[in-house]
Amino acid sequence: MRKKFRLQLLFLALTPFLLFSSCIAWRAAHRGKTAEKRGRAGLYPAPARISGNFANQKFFPHGAPDGGILTQALAAEPAHFNTVILNEATAAEISALCNATLGERDWEHPEEFQPMLAESWQISGDHLRYDITLRKNLFYCDYRDPDTGEMVKKTAVTAHDFKFFTDVIRDESVNAAPLRVYYQDLDRVEVYDDFHFAVIWKRPFYGSLAATLSMAPLPKKFYWNYPGKFDGARFNLDHRRNQMIVGCGPYRLDEWKRDQFIRLVRNENYFGAAYGIAPKIDVLLFKIIKHPNTRFQALRAHMLDALSLTPDQWINRARDRIFTDGKFQKFHYLTPVYTYIGYNQKNPLFQEKKVRQALTLLVDRKRILHDIYFDLAECVNGPFYLQSAYCDKSLPPWSYDPARAKRLLDEAGWRDTDGDGIREKSGRKFSFTILQVANHPIQQKMLPLLKESFAAAGIDMQIQTVEWSVYVRKLDERAFDACTLGWSGSFDPDLYQIWHSSQIEGTGSNFIGYRNAEVDRLIEEMRVTFDLKKRIDIAHRIERILYEDQPYTFLFTPYALRAISAKFGNVREFPVGIPEIIFYEK
Repeated sequence: MRKKFRLQLLFLALTPFLLFSSCIAWRAAHRGKTAEKRGRAGLYPAPARISGNFANQKFFPHGAPDGGILTQALAAEPAHFNTVILNEATAAEISALCNATLGERDWEHPEEFQPMLAESWQISGDHLRYDITLRKNLFYCDYRDPDTGEMVKKTAVTAHDFKFFTDVIRDESVNAAPLRVYYQDLDRVEVYDDFHFAVIWKRPFYGSLAATLSMAPLPKKFYWNYPGKFDGARFNLDHRRNQMIVGCGPYRLDEWKRDQFIRLVRNENYFGAAYGIAPKIDVLLFKIIKHPNTRFQALRAHMLDALSLTPDQWINRARDRIFTDGKFQKFHYLTPVYTYIGYNQKNPLFQEKKVRQALTLLVDRKRILHDIYFDLAECVNGPFYLQSAYCDKSLPPWSYDPARAKRLLDEAGWRDTDGDGIREKSGRKFSFTILQVANHPIQQKMLPLLKESFAAAGIDMQIQTVEWSVYVRKLDERAFDACTLGWSGSFDPDLYQIWHSSQIEGTGSNFIGYRNAEVDRLIEEMRVTFDLKKRIDIAHRIERILYEDQPYTFLFTPYALRAISAKFGNVREFPVGIPEIIFYEK
């Protein structure tokens, strides 16, 4: 389980991971074949375990049986799996199961990194140089080249693939804006041989440790088959390669059928097999099931082994027989996630601070929290994880106050002068459209409440429902008035990706167009501040500005609500979540 170091867009305002497909018959048939063919012997050969220092090695169930299928559900599938150019949480989570990074966060102590692909590293005292030594038994999964048809087997992972990764994301012709910001202060990568290289930074950057150790190799052979030289424009649009995952992680992408399922199988080339950090489960099957009730019915029918529940399901289905008979366990926990309503400030409606404050005052967060989330969320005032010191807990929450909202709108010059119930200013009606994700259980209930509340204050809000892939495209194209989504973040926050004004243009993550010179300055200062107390102080100053500016109406950190079959052992909860990589079937 590779914890993200960058912020990633969430499909659902529930948990980072929801999943489904109509291939129910396939699962039943395949489970029988798997048991018959492999028994409990497992996929990997059984060499004597090699000692070594590996991230989270102690949490793997040594001696547990191999085999089985873990079936989950996805509410929406990603456009593709090239996470260099797609900053979306589902693609990142699945890709992470098929890849590995130089280091990985300690699941119990996420502020610490431990070795994975890197055998060791040395950091200079000025934090500008990271000397990396790679392990020598690293291989990509086997794959068939989509252009030549050649079967490529057991290609070695080398230092050149890490240099290629940084070369690609720094190439301005590559659509990697959300990822590029974390490497904009990178000077160069020097390769000494296949197993030794250095990552050298231009200036001190607090996030350089996470950015360096979170690097996954990009297979140069796979992308260098273009005629002549690497082509950034083709990299962006290479449909066949972008549907594939060529990684060196515990699983490999076996099959993806659109609108049906994504199937991962254990990677026979995975280096972790020799070190006792290989997964026990043979197959991870993700079914694409768009409707939340259909997902729950699939869980009840034991067609799913794990599911992220809606708050309504968590509360109102708690006495369902699958929970009372002990067939499923329930887990709930907070993660670094927050939800929000974002206002596109290229739209004149949202360019005044008083207007954005008024909109926040019209959102009855207590009612939404109680009636829709069933109190299974925490209200937030800013972008920092509630349980971290970066979050300024002294800020009072914005209350629901329609009277004050109306006064602010009057002061901003928005009044209903023609008596039609909608405010106007300079001949323009206060009318806008907010995007809603299709089949989104929270948004389907929340947005009609907002529409009613806004209408009572003289604001016309229309709701446009679109599929997730269309939603993401509209954000990239800035073709929206308002949106409501969530961000999945990190334990050592860097606000540059979302809040710095340099990320407004192109496909950067500041798609609402927020611009504040003081916030820019503080973000830049925070990036070069290594003293924790000073970083926290800067974070609080940023949060207070955002609190006043209200570029987002910050909503909630929802609890992750997970149902997991009791037939799986070693199900453990950590600050980073529940890593399925350590499950085994009893």
